[in-house]
Amino acid sequence: MLKVPEQQYIKFLREHEGCSITEIAERMNLNWRTAKKYADKDDWNETVGKRFGRYPVLSPFLEIIDTWLLEDEALPRKQRHTARRIFNRLKAEYEFTGGERTVQEYVAKWRAAYAHDRAKSYERLEHPGGEAQVDFGTVQVAQNGRLVERKILTASFPFSNAAFAFPVPSENGECFLEALKRLFGQMGGVPRRIWFDNLAAAVASIEKNGERKQTDAFTRFCAHYRFEPVFCNVARGNEKGNVENKVGYGRRNWCVPIPVIQSLDELAVHLEMEALEDRQRIHYSKKEKVDDLWRQEQKMLYSLPLEPLEVFRLDTGRLNKFRELSFENIKYPLPQCKAEQRVLLKIKWDLIEVLDESYSKIFEFPRPYTDKTMEIEWRAVLDGLKRRPRSVRYSTFVSMMPETLKHFLREVESETCKARLSLVRRLLENYTMGEIAKGLHELMPWDSRVETALEHALYKQRYPEFHPEPFQEVHTPSKIQGYHPGDLANYNDLLGVTL
Repeated sequence: MLKVPEQQYIKFLREHEGCSITEIAERMNLNWRTAKKYADKDDWNETVGKRFGRYPVLSPFLEIIDTWLLEDEALPRKQRHTARRIFNRLKAEYEFTGGERTVQEYVAKWRAAYAHDRAKSYERLEHPGGEAQVDFGTVQVAQNGRLVERKILTASFPFSNAAFAFPVPSENGECFLEALKRLFGQMGGVPRRIWFDNLAAAVASIEKNGERKQTDAFTRFCAHYRFEPVFCNVARGNEKGNVENKVGYGRRNWCVPIPVIQSLDELAVHLEMEALEDRQRIHYSKKEKVDDLWRQEQKMLYSLPLEPLEVFRLDTGRLNKFRELSFENIKYPLPQCKAEQRVLLKIKWDLIEVLDESYSKIFEFPRPYTDKTMEIEWRAVLDGLKRRPRSVRYSTFVSMMPETLKHFLREVESETCKARLSLVRRLLENYTMGEIAKGLHELMPWDSRVETALEHALYKQRYPEFHPEPFQEVHTPSKIQGYHPGDLANYNDLLGVTL
């Protein structure tokens, strides 16, 4: 809002100088709507705005919302809670009965600032049924007490607004084609046309005339599944705007809060279930259920081939004189091979098969990937939770802890919880989160002395007692080993011993 002298000057220019709205906006460097608002304003009575309320309905849930928003500051921006996501979680998890607008107002006031991106104007592209758009996105998931980056290949259908997603560890060619094959399986068919970026896994080069030279693997894949690939113009992601939006939508709604997983397969199941549930909503413009529209569109897909394509590439390798194979800076011992033997490598998205010259498999090992991880500073997290122990029940970070430790902190009242938080915080100086969880598991069921017993259990776990093997006595003849005489009184008489 402009200051009062600026408002009055705009009115002066309009009434006494005879300036047009455009002239006023240019002279004062304002938007023309702002200039018009004050130039044509007739009622200058001061209004008293409505006071910001105390949220009688939302009040019991403010601590939950505060916890989520505070913890969002430590997470990637693209995976932070939106006001709508907070509202949906409150309804689903805590039986909130208030309105979404109340939540939006509170979140807006809590954040106190907005980042307004200027929207670009694009021509709307019409897509018939049976056409899909595909793009990669990046999310963070919680795995083994760390935040790990995972790539998500998303396919969306502009006609029905249905979407499908599959996670992979990288954007290399094998991961891309395997993920696309898995998405076809989820769809139950193959789209007739698919729009792509000029990603390196599909496009080897862009010719001077704009033609794309596809990679051999992608060309073979297209021929096997019979779809037509369409590539966007360079730096024109809006040409596949539906999937661009869907990547962000999935990240905000399917990966908030941060998914806590143990494996990539678990994340794949999570995303498939989320996408299935998402199709139960109403289409934003057609006012029909997305799932009903998808069933219509599904009939336009090509059928899946009888045999799925096996995605791999062949490469050559050579063992060193220690019979070790180097692959992506990791050495794998192959004692069954000869020193400096030449081998073939059948490289899949998740496995490496080692073949001899006759293509017989010698060995296989998991394909190594260097995960981009972000260690969680648990001591800082626990310091924050100690100040607000009741927030343990709603904390996203507590959900990322091992199950045993999570129950240890959440099953008690605030005062006891605060003491347990302090205990875990102190133990983290010498032990890992996994060691603490293991120690708690061994002490179950817990009693009032669990805090003291836990420290002893961890020390014993770190420094186990030494129990030597029983001494093997080899000098006594085997015939009399283990022999125990009966009454020894005769020996005492002979020796003159009185007992």
